[in-house]
Amino acid sequence: MRSPFTVVRELVSDAREKVFTAARFSHQTGYLWEVRPGAVGELVRALVTGAQNPATAYRIAAKNHPDKVALVHGERRIPFGDLDRLIDSAAHGLHAAGVRRGHSVLLAMKNCPEFVIASAAAGRLRASAVAVSWRSTPRELAYLANHSKARLVVCDPDVFRTLEAARADLSEELLSRIFVVGGAGQGAPFERLLSHEDRGPFVDAAPGEDAAVVIYTSGTTGKPKGAVRKFPRSAANAAFRFLCEVPLRVEDVHLVACPMYHSTAYAFMTFSHIVGNTVVLMDEFTPEGFLAQVERYKVSTTAVVPTMLHRLMQLPEAVRRRYDAHTLRIVFSGGAHLPPTVATAFMDAFGDTVYNFYGATETGLVTLASPRDLRSAPGTIGRAVPGNEIRLLGESGAPVPAGQVGELFVKNDLLVSGYYDDDAATRGSMREGFFSVGDLARVDDHGRYFLEGRKRDMIVTGGVNVYPAEVEHALMGHPGVSEVAVLGRKDEEWGERVVAFVVPAGDVTEGELVAFAKERLSGPKRPKEYHFVPALPRNPTGKVVKRELEGRLEPRTA
Repeated sequence: MRSPFTVVRELVSDAREKVFTAARFSHQTGYLWEVRPGAVGELVRALVTGAQNPATAYRIAAKNHPDKVALVHGERRIPFGDLDRLIDSAAHGLHAAGVRRGHSVLLAMKNCPEFVIASAAAGRLRASAVAVSWRSTPRELAYLANHSKARLVVCDPDVFRTLEAARADLSEELLSRIFVVGGAGQGAPFERLLSHEDRGPFVDAAPGEDAAVVIYTSGTTGKPKGAVRKFPRSAANAAFRFLCEVPLRVEDVHLVACPMYHSTAYAFMTFSHIVGNTVVLMDEFTPEGFLAQVERYKVSTTAVVPTMLHRLMQLPEAVRRRYDAHTLRIVFSGGAHLPPTVATAFMDAFGDTVYNFYGATETGLVTLASPRDLRSAPGTIGRAVPGNEIRLLGESGAPVPAGQVGELFVKNDLLVSGYYDDDAATRGSMREGFFSVGDLARVDDHGRYFLEGRKRDMIVTGGVNVYPAEVEHALMGHPGVSEVAVLGRKDEEWGERVVAFVVPAGDVTEGELVAFAKERLSGPKRPKEYHFVPALPRNPTGKVVKRELEGRLEPRTA
């Protein structure tokens, strides 16, 4: 049992670290020179009560700069003060519709202010905002609604029609609580949730650390799992730690280019609003549309998946030059592997703006690579963000030395508490308080981490472990290769053989790739088969769906 002296010393040390981090954040971002007394009061209240979910950021921002534009969507402009009032109105509306602390609210719509309003309103009730893809099929949507035990749905007209097609698999109670954004005559109008403005600020009568967000994983293997993220008292400090690692400023304008049901989009929008930035919402990403938004709104920061960078670089140079993107200072990239060639090409064209991060729905942000890191150590996902403790463990569970590949486990203040209604999956991912999503990585002598693929994707050929990422990195160095995905297929002689699916960038033959690989990869790592395809199958968040590629391979025995 710890002595009282030890406990007090730890509390003092923790408080000192939080104050230092907050002070550094305030000074570095310029927030210090804009903060108002009302915002300080809200921040103190949040720290005392433990109310540190994303909805808190809007309460503070409304006190700090009520007239500054928080959200831009098409011709709509919503200041922080108005946004905070809309969130309160929606919280009262959700409560009137029967949503209570611990309940789930399903959000399924394209990027729009109502997504932000409904998600933050659920947070004020201490209900769980469950964000799912608006692209979901009727069967998928029914599974997500039922598995999350959703009490209410906020969606757009397209998703409403999908829900109608799934009517037989949904409860009458849920079907009676569907609120539609911009869908005249379909379901209940979303505006009905906002008809409670006269009730004033919504105050949670019993603050605490209940689940505020449930995010369903991509589901590239089997059914998606709901990652439950709570927001403990240390949540704000965890956010400040990350913000201290990047050069965000209060005057920045952030562009949301990814779909908001994706954790990357929502996380970086929240970070931007914590700093006090104006956030521009794209309906749906297109390469030229992205550049047009950057020019129109003088965008300085954004967060994308690597596929978006690749598509931007596929635009003819003459098209890219039509748009003025000189204001773009920070491009966060994550959610999937960032090929070094793509990162370098983008920075050569747009300047050293790319910050590659590693994280997962379940872990939050774990590592960060600066443009300098990406130049000096191509392929790196960077160093651990302060507040993260990383372990690389071998099959035996023992740590592996630098340079060797192990399964990446992480512990930090924002780990999910587990998977919703799936204790077995939670237990399988945890080890001594550390969480793994199955990624394999190595670390060099400078503390820089490199992903080597996923544990389930590792290929064992002739008794040798082959990591697909290493083979993909090598093949991406060929000028005739646009994209590549490597996987294993069963083989009687070798156990598995290495197979490469290649999206060509021009005229390239299998013989050329065989010779190219021979110069760069040892025997077991060289693909035994090459398949040329027009595009790689991806899920909505940009990850390659290797399961679909496996389905294209005909069985063979030798």
